[in-house]
Amino acid sequence: MKKNTVDMFTRIFKVLQPPPEMTLSQWADKFRRLSAGSSAEPGRWKTAKAPYQKEIMDAITDITIKKVVIMSAAQVGKTDAMVLNPIGYYVHYDPSPIMVIQPTIDMAEKFSKEKLSPMLRDTPVLADRINEKSRNSGNTIMQKIFPGGFITIAGANSPTGLRSHTIRILLADEIDAYPASAGKEGDPLLLASKRQTTFWNKKQVDISTPTVKGASRIEVEYENSSRGEWNAPCPCCGELQPLVWSNVVFDKNDLSEIRYACSKCGVISSEAEWKEHFIDGTFVHEDPDNPVRGFHLNTLASTLTTWQEVVEKFLTANDQMKKGNVELMKVWTNTEMGQTWEEDGETIEDDELMKRREKYKCEVPEEVLYLTAGVDTQDDRFEIEVVGWGPEYESWGIRYAAIYGDNSDINNQVWQDLDTFLLQTFEKPDGTKMKLSCVCIDSGGHRTNQVYKFCKARFNRRVFAIKGSNDSAAAYIQKPSKSNREGAYLFTLGVDTGKSLLMDRLKLEEEGPGFCHFPKEEGKGYDEKYFKGLTSEKKVMRYKMGRPYFAWELKDKGEHKRNEALDCRNYATAAIEIINVPLKKPDKKKEATAAKKIVKRGRRRSGGIL
Repeated sequence: MKKNTVDMFTRIFKVLQPPPEMTLSQWADKFRRLSAGSSAEPGRWKTAKAPYQKEIMDAITDITIKKVVIMSAAQVGKTDAMVLNPIGYYVHYDPSPIMVIQPTIDMAEKFSKEKLSPMLRDTPVLADRINEKSRNSGNTIMQKIFPGGFITIAGANSPTGLRSHTIRILLADEIDAYPASAGKEGDPLLLASKRQTTFWNKKQVDISTPTVKGASRIEVEYENSSRGEWNAPCPCCGELQPLVWSNVVFDKNDLSEIRYACSKCGVISSEAEWKEHFIDGTFVHEDPDNPVRGFHLNTLASTLTTWQEVVEKFLTANDQMKKGNVELMKVWTNTEMGQTWEEDGETIEDDELMKRREKYKCEVPEEVLYLTAGVDTQDDRFEIEVVGWGPEYESWGIRYAAIYGDNSDINNQVWQDLDTFLLQTFEKPDGTKMKLSCVCIDSGGHRTNQVYKFCKARFNRRVFAIKGSNDSAAAYIQKPSKSNREGAYLFTLGVDTGKSLLMDRLKLEEEGPGFCHFPKEEGKGYDEKYFKGLTSEKKVMRYKMGRPYFAWELKDKGEHKRNEALDCRNYATAAIEIINVPLKKPDKKKEATAAKKIVKRGRRRSGGIL
């Protein structure tokens, strides 16, 4: 028999023989190699370095388990242990058609180039099966072919990649970042799972850090699983327990040692003492008979980072939350604790804010460092708010006004009136005259081109056109463009993000960072109508193609349905973010010292004559 024929039958036999009795963790310890370019410690894989990974990995290759769900923190080695290692196992020992889904096509390509290709190259048993260098191999960035199967890498936003193959193994990474629909064809995870119907031994692995409670897909998957929580034994009494943030003990002024209090015996032990016993940790499942195996763990269980890093991130997020910015705390809760963030209910009432009005000693309080304005454009008027900004985003409402007139033509008087209003100065207690540092004008209505023309001519005064993004999760301030007809700078705002930030600040009850002040003086525009407009909307959950998302909607669609005051404050807030100035308390001692140095240098240069 010819050698080529023998080789062919040998390959077929290897493909058809039953897989050997080897778990995924055993395979990884024996064969997996970590690449120098993508790992801090290249070389042989060692499951013992992150003990919590063992049970998860072995569940993925357990033939009796059809689905595995992992809801976890970010820094626990998810990609290596729960995506790359299963790929290696099924390529080497149990050849099968495999699909890996990333949130977008771009992320899928990045995963293939930066994660998958190095593993295939540097793990010998995989390099023998997938030859990426060969022109005749048929391999591309998005597909790798090997004897007995293939790997398809797809983006959740691409219906073509999700429907084009029959697969046995589905590895879905970061599912909370998936769009509600792949194009117009429906839920991307459902589309992909339909490709598995012909396999009796199919496997689906859903992985993600969670997002917002009620809108998190991985949370739903986890709640319908066995709900396994990582438990570690106390170094003192040996009792197994989940690691919770409330038991972390630290001095915020000295983070050299972070400790943890046992929830059973109360003894406080060091991080090193707890992590020495992680090898004896395990997952405790609430519903162990559930056919879907679910796992949850936070960064306190991770051996890939330190508790000091977790505490430092918490302190930074907590500091920002005191200033009315909860975004970092949301991120910390999701990525460090592996938990969903629960949005507060709508509790702000217009009459409560109105009672908070105060009498300023001057038109502009002394603490104000910069002034900005937000302009809402209606067909028959402009509504404008001027806001003063002090240290750490403490704000003072300065003036709210409406300018009525036909603004359909840029040459009409109302546009000149608007310009006059924006050119005026506002006085501080010491007589200093302050001008507006930045202005944002809404261009999203029927006066788009007129707004562009007005703003372009006033670029040097930082008068910018803005429009709201349709994406409820969009970043607050995005890179400006000039691709409009007039060539004016246009900023697209994540207005829903801005409204959330504003509502968090309005809830603050103590003066200081983030607190919002309002004047009581007559004629400033801060009347009952203003506060009803400022609090006119609430955050609600809606569904699109079966997927939940949050949106801002009017509380009352009857008499008090105007929200211009809310929009104006949102735009004025965006203006201070756009100019990106440091909002810190002036250091008077430093200023005085600097002034003295300037005087001394001046004397030397001028021979004593100033």
